[in-house]
Amino acid sequence: MMRYIPLFLLCLSLLSCKPASYTPKPRGYYAVSFPKHEYQQFNVPGYPYSFEYPVYANIIKDTNFFGKKAENPWWIDIDFPTIGGKLYISYKVISGQQTMDKLLADAHELTYYHDKKANYIEPQSFVNNYGVSGVLFNVGGDAASAYQFIASDSVKHYLRGALYFDVTPNADSLRPMNEFLKQDIEHLVSTLRWQ
Repeated sequence: MMRYIPLFLLCLSLLSCKPASYTPKPRGYYAVSFPKHEYQQFNVPGYPYSFEYPVYANIIKDTNFFGKKAENPWWIDIDFPTIGGKLYISYKVISGQQTMDKLLADAHELTYYHDKKANYIEPQSFVNNYGVSGVLFNVGGDAASAYQFIASDSVKHYLRGALYFDVTPNADSLRPMNEFLKQDIEHLVSTLRWQ
């Protein structure tokens, strides 16, 4: 009789088991807490432009352009270390209409290169209180850069900016950061002036 008890317990345990039901959990993203939007002045002697940028950002002089020396000493990166993004700022001196046409063509090509992954690209023209005009591009979808802009006086000054994150583009996970930094980019172009 003793030898049937373990067999009985084994059978009982097999009969009492139900198949496990697994419910997958939805994919989630880390919660990000953002600082309050506050700004400081970028007005460095020798630079042909000035603007206001966030107090939680750092200005880094850009000395490298794809392994080569930067075209001029006025290229900078605005680094957002707590958010993980960078706004790359490049400046060029316009030396005639042909150069302005070339700069606009290059900006168009660089922005619409993201059309491969973008759901849409919305250009929005602007003119700020200092007479600086340009276009702010809102790029939707899984494009590498969600916001880009160009600004100029069409005579001498030309400035281009592009926001990038050092991660694989994912519109859903980057949406909070992009929406937060959009306000900072709009503030930058609204306070941009030529020196």
